[in-house]
Amino acid sequence: MTIDTAPVFNFLESQPEAIEWNQLLSKILTAFDCTTGTIHTLDPDTNLLHLKAQQGIPEFLLPKMTVIPVGKGMAGVAAERRQPVQICNLQTDESGVARPSARDTKVEGSMTAPLMLDGELYGTLGIAKPVPYDFTEEETNTLMQIGEAISRKLAVQPSA
Repeated sequence: MTIDTAPVFNFLESQPEAIEWNQLLSKILTAFDCTTGTIHTLDPDTNLLHLKAQQGIPEFLLPKMTVIPVGKGMAGVAAERRQPVQICNLQTDESGVARPSARDTKVEGSMTAPLMLDGELYGTLGIAKPVPYDFTEEETNTLMQIGEAISRKLAVQPSA
């Protein structure tokens, strides 16, 4: 799969101050041919991830995803490990990384990457497909590059 990330990076560069989170997430999902995704930013004082954007998450799950402790669920584990976390089929996964309610999203192939810059964690970016899927090394690296670009924007903002 060739990933066209130009719209993502162009959009990020065009954001003068506050990031339009939902538009950014939509562009990322399009680039990766995904239907569902989330962006969380880290509050370093509380070590909690706060939802900034979501697409495709059922309404009844949003309260569980609005604030996530580092170490819990895919976003929390990716933040804790500071490495991407991937599950080929969320519906049948028994690794314990994803929370049981994650199955309610009806997605299967999913990956969450930490938003990292110079070794510092800024949040997480999760993407998912409605079919079983193993993201390639290229896709994983590309998602990490997008995360770094997002982190660069967050690093200069007074508050994420």
